[in-house]
Amino acid sequence: MTKLSVNLNKIALLRNSRETKVPSVVEAAKTAIAGGADGITVHPRPDQRHITPDDVFELAALLKKPTYQHIELNIEGNPEFSEQTNGYPGFIELVEKVKPNQCTLVPDSNEQLTSDHGWNFEKVTFDFRQLVERLKSQGIRTSGFMETDYHQIDLAKKMGLERIELYTGPYANSFGGDTQTETLNDLVSASEKSINLGLLVNAGHDLNQQNLPLFVQQVPEVSEVSIGHALICDSIYEGLEKTVKNYKSILLKHSKRR
Repeated sequence: MTKLSVNLNKIALLRNSRETKVPSVVEAAKTAIAGGADGITVHPRPDQRHITPDDVFELAALLKKPTYQHIELNIEGNPEFSEQTNGYPGFIELVEKVKPNQCTLVPDSNEQLTSDHGWNFEKVTFDFRQLVERLKSQGIRTSGFMETDYHQIDLAKKMGLERIELYTGPYANSFGGDTQTETLNDLVSASEKSINLGLLVNAGHDLNQQNLPLFVQQVPEVSEVSIGHALICDSIYEGLEKTVKNYKSILLKHSKRR
């Protein structure tokens, strides 16, 4: 069954809108786990607009406790953010201090509101493969944020990545419209391509309770979906624990068994 990793960025964003400690990212993680979350995802950025390094350390400490050791921590971010500023130690430095279960490498910029494109490995200006091997040597599973381009997926395999995270934004944006079938078929084909190469497939971006059932029905062997914005928005009306249960129910009912 496809696992659910709950992205808590929006909890931190709400907290940061005031000089306060509420809502608590750690308490949100506990609530999400009580609702059935298989993992927790965070995407710390240098501007610390939402998740901060302190949040990352506190979540890591929580998930090392016996009660929560079965829950995976996934840290997303751009490995090129190496500058140490205002308490931000650099992305890879933070990852190596925490040693999460999974590190998802994302080619975002400080100017982006959210991640909106995958890697183009032909334009990477650092030794991506060496970085992947460095993380893997520390027991950190590696994933890369990818679009559905076959050539880039081939290169992802050559870079040594163990998984890719398929960018589902185009599918979500087209859901219910004329191009829905096309964007969904692109994801199906990209997933099949990845699996044939020996890459496991994660997915994320703008998945919600409306478009998730069809996605997991059609896209083969999705190991994990990472969902944040829609899930946190739904929780305003339904409560966080119940919302996580709703998403888990969708995955139990519709995702293909592995």
